[in-house]
Amino acid sequence: MVSKKGDLIALASIPLIMTLGNSMLIPILPEIARALRVTSFQVSMLITVYAVVAILLIPVAGYLSDKFGRKAIIIPSLTLAGVGGAVSGVADWFADGIAVYWLILAGRFLQGIGAAGAFPIVLPLVGDLFDDEEEVSHNLGLIETSNTFGKVLSPILGALLGAWIWYVPLLAIPVLCLISLLLVLFWVKEPKEREKAKPLPEFLRAVKEVFKLKGRWLFAIFAIGGICMFLLFGVLFYLSEQLEVKHGLKGVIKGLVLAIPLAALCLASYLTGKKIGKNKILMKWLGVAGLVLATAALFGIGFFSNIYFVITCLIVCGAGIGMVLPSQDALITEGIDKEMRGTITSLYSSMRFIGVSAGPPVISLLMKRGHMTMFFAIAGVSLAGMLLLLLMVKPHSGRGGVSRPKKAPRPLHQG
Repeated sequence: MVSKKGDLIALASIPLIMTLGNSMLIPILPEIARALRVTSFQVSMLITVYAVVAILLIPVAGYLSDKFGRKAIIIPSLTLAGVGGAVSGVADWFADGIAVYWLILAGRFLQGIGAAGAFPIVLPLVGDLFDDEEEVSHNLGLIETSNTFGKVLSPILGALLGAWIWYVPLLAIPVLCLISLLLVLFWVKEPKEREKAKPLPEFLRAVKEVFKLKGRWLFAIFAIGGICMFLLFGVLFYLSEQLEVKHGLKGVIKGLVLAIPLAALCLASYLTGKKIGKNKILMKWLGVAGLVLATAALFGIGFFSNIYFVITCLIVCGAGIGMVLPSQDALITEGIDKEMRGTITSLYSSMRFIGVSAGPPVISLLMKRGHMTMFFAIAGVSLAGMLLLLLMVKPHSGRGGVSRPKKAPRPLHQG
């Protein structure tokens, strides 16, 4: 059997670098707001516009990857993400005043277009590379761990680079994208045998049929992916603001504190990916347990605002989200036929990006309502996700469940 370690390393670099390209901005958002003299809500749009563009284009990228191949979409997407990062990074050199903000926003728009065809296409490509369900689950766990490790590293690296000049994290994005681009170009060997994509009308009918048969659990997992990203990016935005405004923590120290709950998420993601194997029932119940932990932690924060208590609860919340994400990745990847995999997983990725885009602006508005109101509201969202997973996803069932048909060699599956 040919070793695919090089393929996995190259593919794992994509979520790592895409996450760094977005989450590195979290710790420096207050500094950007001061430098550009914009509001907290306006600066949160630097995260939101990136995600909104990706949301709209991810399904298109998924269909194109089914039609033309995964690598053919990933390579130009990484290139465009790098160009967008470069535009944002040099904005302060070529404009003044509020024009700098709009130029950065334009660069983030381009970066979002590139992001749409990068990480979301990695998930179905991992499924294409391996025939054994256990290998797929394990390697998706590694990909999700790479994604979460990017979230751990990003506040530290963002703070380090931002301590030099606030726009240096933006300048780092094209460099990181180039590294990933070269790895994919030379190390990823996409399977040569690929089913011919259906014509668009037939393809749309096939998508409709998938949702007719499996919509119950697919919609639930889509929503849960969005909820997890909403919780994660929302609380990170809140913590970044509070550490700086109320506790005077800036730079690398703030980045290290932000990394603590993310490290818990990363570890939980890695361990979950190793544990779940082919066991879809275990995937469901680990996801339920993770959302129970996240809900309890967020409700707890609502009662007490002591910073040490908040960080402890966010560690628990991070670990809970880390249990959910690899389980949902595996359920959706292994529950969809190969020919539809790119499209369906891209819709799942779109929902995750909706969570990313909604988190910071919603939290910035909820912060005005008070600490308890904000955390009770987002704990309620987490509870809703847990109930969806508990009631709507039934891995043991046949029709509408996530079990794969025995005839098919194997159906399939966001920082």
